[in-house]
Amino acid sequence: EVQLVESGGGLVQAGGSLRLSCAASGFPFEDYSIGWFRQAPGKVREGVSCITSADGGTYYSDSVKGRFTIASDNAKNTVYLQMNSLKPEDTAVYYCAAIRGVCTFYYNPYDYWGQGTQVTVSS
Repeated sequence: EVQLVESGGGLVQAGGSLRLSCAASGFPFEDYSIGWFRQAPGKVREGVSCITSADGGTYYSDSVKGRFTIASDNAKNTVYLQMNSLKPEDTAVYYCAAIRGVCTFYYNPYDYWGQGTQVTVSS
């Protein structure tokens, strides 16, 4: 059974930090790139970061570049998203997703999705 399980969300004050985890199982982790997306109420789902399976390359949206860091622990089949200097506009449900191949910030091509974890940043 394919599973992507996010954890680490919560409530934090502006300027604070959170680390999200995405634990994967049921598919060949080494063949998939992992992306992080977020969706705020009334807004479209947007890609914020991705790490490629082939070479560990990392990508960030302009809105999080310099504040978020993505990393993968292949021994644990887990991808992390370290979020620093959080802003109220980062408030959203955060999802991780797996795509066989290269990273993209378009959500349609992704094969598997987690259930999401809520991140709330208070001002």
